[in-house]
Amino acid sequence: MSGRPLHAVALPTGRGLVDVLQVALDGGPAVLPVDPRLPVPALQRLLAAMRPAALVLPDGVRQLTGSVPVDDEIALVIATSGSTGEPKGAQLTAAALRHSAAAVLERVGAAADDRWLCCLPTFHIGGLGVLVRSLVADTDPVLLNSFSVEAFAQAAGEGTTAHTAVVPTMLRRLLDGGVDLTGFRTILVGGAALSPDLLTRAQASSAAIRSTYGMTETAGGCVYDGVPLDGVRVDVRSDQRIRITGTVLADSYRLRPDLTRDAFVDGWLVTPDLGRLDDGGRLQVLGRDDDVIITGGVNVAASAVSDLLATHPGVAQVAVVGRADAQWGQRVVAVIVAQDPAAPPTLAQLRDHVTAEAEAALAPRDLILLDAMPVLPSGKIDRRALRELSQ
Repeated sequence: MSGRPLHAVALPTGRGLVDVLQVALDGGPAVLPVDPRLPVPALQRLLAAMRPAALVLPDGVRQLTGSVPVDDEIALVIATSGSTGEPKGAQLTAAALRHSAAAVLERVGAAADDRWLCCLPTFHIGGLGVLVRSLVADTDPVLLNSFSVEAFAQAAGEGTTAHTAVVPTMLRRLLDGGVDLTGFRTILVGGAALSPDLLTRAQASSAAIRSTYGMTETAGGCVYDGVPLDGVRVDVRSDQRIRITGTVLADSYRLRPDLTRDAFVDGWLVTPDLGRLDDGGRLQVLGRDDDVIITGGVNVAASAVSDLLATHPGVAQVAVVGRADAQWGQRVVAVIVAQDPAAPPTLAQLRDHVTAEAEAALAPRDLILLDAMPVLPSGKIDRRALRELSQ
């Protein structure tokens, strides 16, 4: 059977992973990055779904049976579950990864010797994108095996890196920790919506924030501050679905022609996200189509409620989910981490805050207080856990 072998690579962030990735970009075995901490049952399910030829571990390589090669152009297969939990393997070509990296380097104005600080997990596209940019630029990245405020601050304080990428949860923790971010010429923030209050707070600290939108299927962020990267086109049609085409698109989903057929239509990726193009042609992301809460016959975007609640002075972090309700169909539920756990905002205060700016349907009907938001290994808020918590 023709094609390239696929190797599942369960290596920690480090030089070994960078070298394996370089080989994949140069035509060697394609790479399926795997979280080294993945429990054995989850690893077995992943291997069964993706059918690689080998499993690369820190202590050696295990050959696997029943493998299926990838097409010659594929360099990376990245497992992504989105918000549904259904495993999908987005197949990215070396050309798409290089196009993405080159476009990002041009957009941020990277100099020839600029180094990147990688603090995102390298079994997701965010961290892998940082590594690919470093390889394309032929610079040596600064690698953190895991994110912590202390480790990031130490690396930033050394002053050897010009660019980095974080998710909003990380950015908030860095600001809460008083980390000086002014040494970076670019801080890319993606992986989840960047709330207006967090953006304002970061900008007030003189951090050079670039808000990014994209996904695994687009080799990472492909729209910066509402403007597509070179080689990328964005369209929003009457259904408000965001559609993306261009040089950065994934080829398909691994061994799932059904999912490929639904997502990749006539050369466009039909995303699960809703948006609009403003008068200047900039993309505004409104939320996911599964982010819509239908309450009393009114469609409420959870992200719109979150943005309003995030401006309340008593709110440190917020997420909004729907809860089934016999009368309303669904109830809007606010999940809050308070600025002061000893004096959290009340539901009435939050409702008043929302209705001062928007229609009453957006006001939460229930409140859940948490000490900390549940997060995925990528640093994103775990929305599945929140939905389960709210039921």
